[in-house]
Amino acid sequence: MSDHITVSGIIGTVPRRSVAKNGAPITSFRLASRQSHRDRTNDEWVEDESSWYSVSTFRQLATNAASSLAKGQHVIVSGRLVIRRWTNAERSGIAVEILADALGHDLTWYTTMPVRSGASSRTPADQAGPEPAESAESAESAESAIAYEAESGHVDRSEDGFVPTDTDADRDAYARLDS
Repeated sequence: MSDHITVSGIIGTVPRRSVAKNGAPITSFRLASRQSHRDRTNDEWVEDESSWYSVSTFRQLATNAASSLAKGQHVIVSGRLVIRRWTNAERSGIAVEILADALGHDLTWYTTMPVRSGASSRTPADQAGPEPAESAESAESAESAIAYEAESGHVDRSEDGFVPTDTDADRDAYARLDS
């Protein structure tokens, strides 16, 4: 029997990439989850202690996590809870780990735009080879996109699967995409 758990929290360490003996990618990080409750006596919010989890992702999820996540980001993790007792020469303790099945940014804190990853996301145009030389019109369009990003403060991190958005500037960008 295994316990399934879903936790929201903040990534507390830089996500670390490694490779299993069979060649499968692994990405792991520490996750801090803190709850708060209302103290009715003082009528104020009280922060509880943080619970810390080690989170491990494997295969395609690990590849996507390594490209999309950074220390300090709010995420939601769902997976199998594993609790192990450990002992070394000086100390002993309990390790609490989540073997993640699903993972993503917490949309309470962000808006995101999904970007497909992996070989299945390639279109026939991607597989056809290099694109023809850039036209003057497309070069002008690229320059205006760079100017838009600099002017609005919009940061496009679409290459790593995460695109933070910011209100009015986003509405303009989405309107351009739709037209």
